Amino acid sequence: MVNLVFFDVDEQEQTVIRNAFAQESGYDVAVHSEPLTARNASRARDADGIGVFIRSHLTPDILDQLPNLQMIAAMSTGFDHIDADACRKRNIAVCNVPSYGDSTVAEYAFGLMLALTRKFRSTFRRVEQGEFGREGLQGTDLKGKTLGLIGTGRIGSHLARLAWAAGMMVIAYDLHPNPGLTQRYGVRYLSLDEVLEQSDVISLHVPYTKSTHHLINAERLRQLKHTALLINTSRGKVVDTRAVADALREGCLGGVALDTFEGEQVWIEEEFLKRDDIAAIVLREAMESFSILHSDRAILTPHNAYNTAEALERILTTSSENIKAFFAGNPQNVVAETYRKPAARAAPTAQ
Repeated sequence: MVNLVFFDVDEQEQTVIRNAFAQESGYDVAVHSEPLTARNASRARDADGIGVFIRSHLTPDILDQLPNLQMIAAMSTGFDHIDADACRKRNIAVCNVPSYGDSTVAEYAFGLMLALTRKFRSTFRRVEQGEFGREGLQGTDLKGKTLGLIGTGRIGSHLARLAWAAGMMVIAYDLHPNPGLTQRYGVRYLSLDEVLEQSDVISLHVPYTKSTHHLINAERLRQLKHTALLINTSRGKVVDTRAVADALREGCLGGVALDTFEGEQVWIEEEFLKRDDIAAIVLREAMESFSILHSDRAILTPHNAYNTAEALERILTTSSENIKAFFAGNPQNVVAETYRKPAARAAPTAQ
């Protein structure tokens, strides 16, 4: 019998997971609504496989409490919440969901662009207060403006299409340019410095790695036009929150919309209430994000770009398929070279 334990799944998601394994023999499935932490890791002590969202941080200490663990189904594309080195040492496979929200996140990023250029935040607040004057609410068109994409993978590519349809010019920086985007949507690939200097809107679509830590920092913010807008729907630590706060205060940045940001776990209530190990540096980052929130030129949202019914169903379906493939001896979507595949083995059977 293969023991599976899923964490951080709500009632609807639990139903999808149970249905995915209902017709499969040889699996014992447990589901929990809380993220996996050191406190509740005992619930997965006998687990052969676990499924986790990004709120579960898989540290060496937690992995040490899971002696039977063979694979982790990361129910996300990013996996920086999982200690890849610790998994590699223990030969634990990490399988992610390479594609689930290409259009989902791109649409959200485009929506944030519209929200900034048309001053939705100020407009909505004014109407809520019963004021209907238009003074100070004049926006700008996106048509004719230049979008700078940092990263043109699946999400960045979809945003390029949306921007092209809206009449924007698209330039991009990527270590691996996509000729198809140039052919179809006229995307011009430039150096990072050139993209930062020429763009009216910058949208980030890169994973979080050592090389992308604070990719957007104080020095690079100084390269932007003072009217430029910055959009981040990738990972919080790609952007230096303090530098952004300073740029807004100094009037060196036209606007910013962050769906992910440093210290976000302090402000996202359902995360904060379940943790008592918030580090001092995270609290400091949260203070910086709080100062950003007070600017009329800023929008912060709670890591919500992925959150549609369709995208979540794709995440859960792919994660379930990853688990079944792994225990059938044909691992798929394995990331970070965390796993050395053994000889093929038979799929689980009922006991």
